[in-house]
Amino acid sequence: MNNTTALVSCFLRAYHCKNSASPVFCDSAAENILGEDYSAIEKSMTDGLGYFLPDFAGKPCEGLELVINLILAPSVLGRSAYCEKMLENEIALGCGQYVIFAAGYDTYAMRNQNPALKLFELDLPELLSDKRARIERSGLKACSSLIPCDLADNSWTAKLIEGGFCADKKSFGSLLGISYYLEKQDWKSLIAAAGSVFSQGSAICFDYPTVTESTQAQKSAELADEAGEKMKARYSFSELEALLSDCGFLIYEHLDSEAMTQHFFSKYNSGAACPIAEPRGVGCILAVKARF
Repeated sequence: MNNTTALVSCFLRAYHCKNSASPVFCDSAAENILGEDYSAIEKSMTDGLGYFLPDFAGKPCEGLELVINLILAPSVLGRSAYCEKMLENEIALGCGQYVIFAAGYDTYAMRNQNPALKLFELDLPELLSDKRARIERSGLKACSSLIPCDLADNSWTAKLIEGGFCADKKSFGSLLGISYYLEKQDWKSLIAAAGSVFSQGSAICFDYPTVTESTQAQKSAELADEAGEKMKARYSFSELEALLSDCGFLIYEHLDSEAMTQHFFSKYNSGAACPIAEPRGVGCILAVKARF
C-alpha cells in the first residue's frame, strides 16, 4: 500500500499543532493516529534537510521547523482550515452529511462534536483498513462510515448510498488534495459523479493547482512524484468555472493564495518570528450544487 502522501500530510498537521502557539489548523488527533510513525517521519525529514536547505548550518530541529512551516505544511494547513470553516458554515445552513473523498488519515471523525452530523469517508480498502487499525490502537473514538472504494470507478456512488448516505439531504463534500493527481477528464468525471448523488444546495470544497507555480509548489510536486503520485494538471479559474458548471455546480467562493494567507494565516503570523503563507500557485473553491 502506497500511503506515503497521506501519512506525510497527517504528520504535517500533527507537527504544526504540537509546535505552534497559535496554529493555522490544530489537528489534535493526528499524532495519536500516526503512533510510532510520527517519530519515524520526523527523523526521515530531519535526515533529508539537505534536500530542502542545502546551505543550512543550524540545529537540525530548527531546520526541520523551517522546512515544515515554509515549504511543506502551508498548503495542507490552509486547505484544512478553509474546508472545516466552510463545513461549519454549511452545517449552520442545514447540512447534515459530510463526505470526505480520499479521506486518508483525516481525523475529523475523531474531533467532531456534532452527533447529528453523519460522516462518510471514502478511500481505497487497504488504506481504510489501516486507518481503522490505527484508530483502535490509539484508543480514540471515531463516528463515521468508512466506505472502501476506488474513486476512479464511479460505482463509489452506489457504495456511498449503500453505506447510508441519503441523496435527498443537504450534504458537504471535501475533495482536498485530489485535483493535483488526476487527469482533467478524470477530475471532471469525479465532480460529475458527486453531482449525481448530492442534492441541490449541497456544497463541495477543494483546492487546486493554478497555472502559476511557486518554488513551494515545485518542491511538493517533486516529493509527490517520488512517492509515486505524479501531479497531472493545472487549472485557470475560468476553466474550473466551466468544468463545475457542466457538472451542475456554481462557484460560491474562490480564494487565491493571498486571500488564503490573509484569512487563515494572519493570527499565526502576528506572533511568529518566521511568518508563513499559502503557496503561490494554489487556490481553494467552495461550489454549490445548483441543479439536478
